[in-house]
Amino acid sequence: MQQLVPFLLLGLFAGAALADEPVTPRFDQRQENQQRRIDQGVASGALTQREAFRLHTQQDRLQQAQVRAKADGVITRSERAALHHHQHHASRNIYRKKHNRR
Repeated sequence: MQQLVPFLLLGLFAGAALADEPVTPRFDQRQENQQRRIDQGVASGALTQREAFRLHTQQDRLQQAQVRAKADGVITRSERAALHHHQHHASRNIYRKKHNRR
């Protein structure tokens, strides 16, 4: 039992540390959906490898922007709006690339 105590305490501290990080479930879900749309475009032939690479790069930049917004422990209304705007722009890019008949 004494051997479990350090692990239990570590779990409590890790849980407390994670609770301080702002959560962005809508952003995360939309990121997953957009990644899936890109992968489906490649599988169907609607996206070339080059287009997919560029779209994935854009998704990576969005993820980095989210990390920067979370860095101070709070995502402000303006940060959230900017993330949403950039996601919307990325979504339009995915649609355009998938429907450009290349």
